[in-house]
Amino acid sequence: MILTDKKILAEIESGSILIEPFRQECLGTNSYDVHLGRYLAVYKDRVLDAKKHNEIEEIKIPDDGYVLYPNTLYLGVTEEYTETHNHVPFLEGKSSIGRLGIDIHATAGKGDVGYCNTWTLEISCAQPVKVYAGMPIGQLIYFAVEGDIDNYYNKKQNAKYINRTVKPIESMMWKNNF
Repeated sequence: MILTDKKILAEIESGSILIEPFRQECLGTNSYDVHLGRYLAVYKDRVLDAKKHNEIEEIKIPDDGYVLYPNTLYLGVTEEYTETHNHVPFLEGKSSIGRLGIDIHATAGKGDVGYCNTWTLEISCAQPVKVYAGMPIGQLIYFAVEGDIDNYYNKKQNAKYINRTVKPIESMMWKNNF
């Protein structure tokens, strides 16, 4: 079941959902709009290795925008810090972003119950497009969870993305044992 605007507000008031900063005008009928943060990143190496730490180069988006190009994976970040303690958050791109040829996540649109951080975006584009810090980039949708939870993300021993940040986080796949 997807939470409605009234239910999202009730969960914010109860403390089970946190959105910072929260702006009432960003609350939709059944979602909350999130915005592109000030920082992007690209991987330093063209060939990435799943077993090693692939380093990133930080990009600060200037006030007059930054042009994204096809065939490059950009890591972005939401302005909003969120905490979700009793629901499953899903991040989807806004239709206006899709109509500019921008994808905001390759595979990681679902968060876990207990996820507490900004959202790293895996951004790609179909053609060159200029983006701006603060522009609407996606929407969070919250799903109700049925049953008790034993393994909250922010309490997991092996959680890799729990340190609060305003910058995109590169893949931590290399921390897995495979």
